[in-house]
Amino acid sequence: MVRAIVGANWGDEGKGKITDMLAKESDIVIRFQGGSNAGHTIINNYGKFALHLLPSGVFYSHITNIIGNGVALNIPYLLEEVKSLEDRGVPAPHILVSDRAQIMMPYHILQDTYEEARLAGKSFGSTKSGIAPFYSDKYAKIGFQVSELFDKEALKEKVERVCEIKNVLFEHLYHKPLIVPEELYETLLSYAEMVRPYVCDVSAYLHQALSEGKNILLEGQLGSLKDPDHGIYPMVTSSSTLAAYGAIGAGIPPYEIRQITAVVKAYSSAVGAGAFVSEIFGDEADELRRRGGDGGEFGATTGRPRRMGWFDAVASRYGCRIQGATEAVLTVLDVLGYLDELPVCVGYEIDGQITRDFPTTDKLNRAVPVYEKLPGWKCDIRGIRRYEDLPENCRRYVEFIEKELEVPVTMVSNGPGRNDIILR
Repeated sequence: MVRAIVGANWGDEGKGKITDMLAKESDIVIRFQGGSNAGHTIINNYGKFALHLLPSGVFYSHITNIIGNGVALNIPYLLEEVKSLEDRGVPAPHILVSDRAQIMMPYHILQDTYEEARLAGKSFGSTKSGIAPFYSDKYAKIGFQVSELFDKEALKEKVERVCEIKNVLFEHLYHKPLIVPEELYETLLSYAEMVRPYVCDVSAYLHQALSEGKNILLEGQLGSLKDPDHGIYPMVTSSSTLAAYGAIGAGIPPYEIRQITAVVKAYSSAVGAGAFVSEIFGDEADELRRRGGDGGEFGATTGRPRRMGWFDAVASRYGCRIQGATEAVLTVLDVLGYLDELPVCVGYEIDGQITRDFPTTDKLNRAVPVYEKLPGWKCDIRGIRRYEDLPENCRRYVEFIEKELEVPVTMVSNGPGRNDIILR
């Protein structure tokens, strides 16, 4: 059976913890999109980790961890990340890399950095990990697949051809040093040796695994609202963040995805620019940011302070719908115990009209939140393991959200640890 774990919001919903928890029952965990531009924070017996490229199953010796063909593969980064785990006492994880995955090139990272600087005040708030140039090149058909690293003659010819294109940009748009094709070719030969032990025909491997009835977990990066088609375009990422893309980014049939677990935050947070209707500011935001997550709401990759807001039912319901969620998991509920009342955004007022539907970006930029306030529970709920033991107002908040989402909330996370979870 295949289950996808995806974000219903702007990313940073706490997917890492849920994936880590559900990985235990899985045989295979797959990253199917994105790259090292976003991270998952996981706390377990080995300590606290921020994973970026590795799937969240790397802490279990029985799991095969797969980098799917939809991922932006930064090869040196992958090896550094594996080494950083082993240096902290984690047993060497079992990793496979799709021979069809494409390679994050050194010039992608430079291009990303130069472009953000060129755009200055109009930038997209990129993490400068090379993601947009990488996916641009993939679809412009000048990307490099892992399999291409092992044909030296063809590789050399392609490097020269691609450098011609890139150097026009580097010279005339960015006024930066040119890429030297010979140096790039040598770099790629070194990448070939680094990645060789992991390379696999992943689609064939998964076909076999499915026929054997293996449990497979698809791990999404970021969330619904960062999807390039269905999110807050153009302030989105460059690969699809939706569960449906898991079939493509891993190389499995779409009908194999039976369960879609959408992770929803009990309040809102976002990293980077873009429309964020229920955003709060000043002391109110600082207080929530300081208490939020584990050690505060700061990006797992960038360390940037996240933008904070109240729970947005309009955005979250849409996020669950566009993911095709069969269930929702509500995270960081414990953070809200300090509040006397909890505002929930239940509608958007746009040009004098109130809507419960999530609109396109032009309308979103004019939206004003419509709030309903629920009473707080004013106590610490960490350590509670049974849903019925939660304070009444806390349960009312969960059930209000469930009604708004129109998807069953099957789990509630009430702390950062692996076992801080309530099953409903």
